Amino acid sequence: MTQSRETAEATFAEAFEASLNFKTPEQGELLKGQIVSISGDDAFVSYGGPSEAVMAANELDGLDVGDTVEGTVVKTSPDIRISRKLAKGKASLDLLRQMYENRLPVEGKIAARNKGGFDVNIGGLRAFCPLSQIALGKIDNPDQFIGQSYEFRVTELSDDGRRIVVSRAALLKEANASKAEETRRNIVPGAELTGTIKTITPFGAFVDLGGIDGLLHVSEMSRRRVTDPNEVVAVGQEVRVKVIKVENDGKRISLSMKDQEPDPWSDVADRYPAGTQFSGRIVRTTDFGLFVEVEPGIDGLVHYSQLPFGVKQGDADIAIGTSVTGWIREVDASKKRLSLSLREVATRDPWDGAAQRYPAGKVVEGTVDHGGAPGIFVQIEPGLTGLIPNSEISVAPGADPSRAHEAGEKLAVRIMSIDPQRKRISLSHEAAKAAAERDEYVKFAEERGDNESGESAMALAFKRAMEKKK
Repeated sequence: MTQSRETAEATFAEAFEASLNFKTPEQGELLKGQIVSISGDDAFVSYGGPSEAVMAANELDGLDVGDTVEGTVVKTSPDIRISRKLAKGKASLDLLRQMYENRLPVEGKIAARNKGGFDVNIGGLRAFCPLSQIALGKIDNPDQFIGQSYEFRVTELSDDGRRIVVSRAALLKEANASKAEETRRNIVPGAELTGTIKTITPFGAFVDLGGIDGLLHVSEMSRRRVTDPNEVVAVGQEVRVKVIKVENDGKRISLSMKDQEPDPWSDVADRYPAGTQFSGRIVRTTDFGLFVEVEPGIDGLVHYSQLPFGVKQGDADIAIGTSVTGWIREVDASKKRLSLSLREVATRDPWDGAAQRYPAGKVVEGTVDHGGAPGIFVQIEPGLTGLIPNSEISVAPGADPSRAHEAGEKLAVRIMSIDPQRKRISLSHEAAKAAAERDEYVKFAEERGDNESGESAMALAFKRAMEKKK
């Protein structure tokens, strides 16, 4: 006899002996075994008997060949059939007790509503399900459950079977917990997930990711500015979100929907080169300037030094919500920064050739920017601002020279000196007035010596100059 034949005979002998000692399981007994195959609607479970037990494949709930499964014997002939829930049809109190003690689900049908809950028919046995245990969360219409069949867990069973209390919510919580655990493993920064809007608050919305909630802050709902989350999402809406942060051992999850939209900053430098005019709306203010929404998703900063001439911080003309027109000063797409101005800006270096355009002695018209300790600053072109020193400003004794002219006022000034290296221009309004008077004198001096009234040209020029000073 070969070694393999001896081994086979020994194995057969052991199996035969085991079959003689095997006791057929009884109805209601709990069996535990390994799934060895699945064929059609049936799954076959090896539990140590001479043949496999049979379980409905639709009760596996994701289990597969090789997994361990546990069920209650609901039939012993011709095959041993086990179930993870109470079989449909007639149910015995003993079998229900087995399900109760082993915490296995039972199937029941909602028969009617009663005070505080529902009548549930479990295989001919009457059970009670409290209203709070029929579902998770708020129930708006309890009648929607009548006539429906669900799985329940028996939570209370009296000895005589007169009191049977069941809960559907208990099974739902367990299912959510299992699903949440699986979901939690997938929630990592950068992961893109699908969720459902659960609740909406003034600061954002909570998204159900599958048993786990994450916060979609209002600032992460869109690249454009959102003030009311209800304008973007609705309760029950399915959304695609990206996990941007996981904190507090996974209990605090921050989400974003911005990535679902194209990034408007990707080509902002091409669309808004320096010097381009824009129209936008003031969306917020700070201690140093205003933020203007140039387009949805793109805000730019207007420093208070770039307000229109004569406009100051806090003026009604620059209140939040006001529409404004201005110019692009600088673009930094990498840092998503846009510098704006509400006064015209230079499109090239204004100091390039400034000495030739504004030689000393030339009289030009400028716009008063502001007054300060050294005098009055006057813009003569976008990007070029000169100073009228206090010594060149005529005011009454004791008056403040810096207040002699208002911001935004047009003013004739004479270039006294220009230094492109130090970027300084010295101006004089009095010298410009004197130059104008001399020009008028020369004009009249070139006329005929006497006018019709007999006055000399010089006398007439002097008279007109004096009238202008009044």
